[in-house]
Amino acid sequence: MTTAALILAGGRGTRAGGDVAKQWQMVAGQPLLDHAIDAFATLPEIDVIALVLPEGAPQQGDYAARGFVTATAGADRAGSVRNGLAALESFAPKTVLIHDGARPCVGADTIRAVLAALDHGPAAAPGLAVTDALWTGEAGKVTGTRDRTGLFAAQTPQGFHYSSICAAHAAHPGGAADDVAVARAHGLPVAIVPGDADNIKVTQANDFARADRIIRSRDMAQTSATPTLPMRLGNGFDVHRFGEGTHVTLCGVEVPHDRGLQGHSDADVGMHAITDAIYGALAEGDIGRHFPPSDPQWKGAASEIFLRHACDLAASRGYAVGNVDCTLICEFPKVGPHAAAMQARLARIMGVDAGAVSVKATTSEQLGFTGRGEGIAATATALLVRV
Repeated sequence: MTTAALILAGGRGTRAGGDVAKQWQMVAGQPLLDHAIDAFATLPEIDVIALVLPEGAPQQGDYAARGFVTATAGADRAGSVRNGLAALESFAPKTVLIHDGARPCVGADTIRAVLAALDHGPAAAPGLAVTDALWTGEAGKVTGTRDRTGLFAAQTPQGFHYSSICAAHAAHPGGAADDVAVARAHGLPVAIVPGDADNIKVTQANDFARADRIIRSRDMAQTSATPTLPMRLGNGFDVHRFGEGTHVTLCGVEVPHDRGLQGHSDADVGMHAITDAIYGALAEGDIGRHFPPSDPQWKGAASEIFLRHACDLAASRGYAVGNVDCTLICEFPKVGPHAAAMQARLARIMGVDAGAVSVKATTSEQLGFTGRGEGIAATATALLVRV
């Protein structure tokens, strides 16, 4: 059985303010949309994730490169859902969870509750029973009250048997508030599972701060519940191709060369591998998770920014860098004459003794892209120790 998650992020989010659409604004260290993605990507029950993104969004290529299915947003929400469902057709999913990308705080329990309900019916969705008094109003004054009995605030993900929701959308004339409305119009019974008060939808500018607090509080709780390990080990790997230039930056040192390395930042392939090794030791993904290449503020950025962030993150978890070993793989330029300077530079950035940093180089015996002189690769291992 294949279970798909379809995450809708095709809107512009103008009510949320900011210079970029709300799905790309940073919350708790990464774009808002990435938190919604992570909620599904970390669950073994989810087999494939599809994202619906605005037409022409430069981020589309970045997400596709990370293995996500992508589709272009339609003229309205229903059109976006149809495009996303069509993009999943080749995977032949049995069930699909349709989620608003503006809900970054959805929890695993909510997702699993929807999936469990789909074992007993064609549709299910989380809802919060309305507990507040309800008023009607006009011109800033209360004009009446409404009975809250039997009322629920709708949330996502809303789950369906894939074939059923495809048929429901194909038959619907449009204008539905959500996919539950589309399903009910097609005669599908929809089960309600318990919602979560933290599963908020970011709509207004002040919602970002609330989402940030929820996510950071949850992360701290998970960290404190995780057994403390005396040591953590991580590996990193990175590649950059040659392009125009007069030098390459390797492990923080400019090495003269007749070509440069291409990349969104300064393309320091060695420092990137070390940074990813530290993130890996912390189970915190890679550089792209913390510093998305789609974000223009990191264009040409010095890679020591990334390495310092990784070290600071390790320190916040109670770890220090024990030692680092980095191997640069290239035919040229020659690394040996610069290795000591690279060790010293890395040591200063990470706040360790130079003796805890190893930088060495090897060729690939003229094999592969490095052997052909098309670029440079790097591998790294980082050991973190509890302090």
